[in-house]
Amino acid sequence: MTPKKETVHRPLRRSEYEFLIGTSNSRKGWVDVLAVQRNTGVQIWERLTVDPLADDPTCHGMKGDLEFVTHKGTKHRRRQYELANGARIWFYVDERSVVLIDVHTHHPNATK
Repeated sequence: MTPKKETVHRPLRRSEYEFLIGTSNSRKGWVDVLAVQRNTGVQIWERLTVDPLADDPTCHGMKGDLEFVTHKGTKHRRRQYELANGARIWFYVDERSVVLIDVHTHHPNATK
């Protein structure tokens, strides 16, 4: 009997952050981003699991009304990763976890 094939996920180093889907919309958006920008998706994964709190032109904290988000009753500082063609990933960091809360495949109206 042939064993069922099963995906083997990349293990994390002790220093890395866990990468989590926080909402059903972010799950759908992440799948959509991977469908059109797979290599960028890999770069995002690598960047956010290694140092999600480092600021640079592509990844940074949000400001103004979008600076904080409440998720599951807890207030978090919202961060943004900018992709090509205006796509955006919004996330927060909770201890050693990066939690995706919104993934936009185009520039979100809230930041225009």
